[in-house]
Amino acid sequence: MKELGGRCVMEAVEIEKALERLASEIVQQPVDPHLLALVGIHTGGVYLAKRLERIISDKFHLSIPVGTLDINLYRDDWTRLHTQPIVRATEFPFPIDDREVVLVDDVLFTGRTIRAALNAIMDYGRPKHIQVAVLVDRGHRELPICGQFIGLEIKTGPEEQVNVLLKEKDGVDRVIIESPLSAP
Repeated sequence: MKELGGRCVMEAVEIEKALERLASEIVQQPVDPHLLALVGIHTGGVYLAKRLERIISDKFHLSIPVGTLDINLYRDDWTRLHTQPIVRATEFPFPIDDREVVLVDDVLFTGRTIRAALNAIMDYGRPKHIQVAVLVDRGHRELPICGQFIGLEIKTGPEEQVNVLLKEKDGVDRVIIESPLSAP
């Protein structure tokens, strides 16, 4: 039997500062802000996209639409999972065609979630550009995918797990790296 030992790498203040920096970087990129849209990947990415939208609205007085994207049926491993995938809502309150889309997720790891998100979003239209914003990039890519907007880049072991706790679902903002430890 294994226990989990964890270390905190971001607290609420650091998460908020990272999101403020990401919001600034997203707005300052050389794209038409009127075509910009944020698309949060369920579940953590949805909460982060909504926070980014609030920061952009408050700080830059821009109204950026936010969509939500469920990628469960686009995962390349869903048939290997022991349970049926939980399908959540995909909502785009704006047309995807010719948009400057920023996909938002909590953790970038192998790149497979972003690959699934790219496949899913193409079923809804053809964006002009797609970029990736993540709170944590932990390395270990299996696909040639990268984030353009990164809150924290951290090296982890492949056996470690990065847990992003968000107050909307967990009651607290925190990023914890857990390592499997041998039980005594």
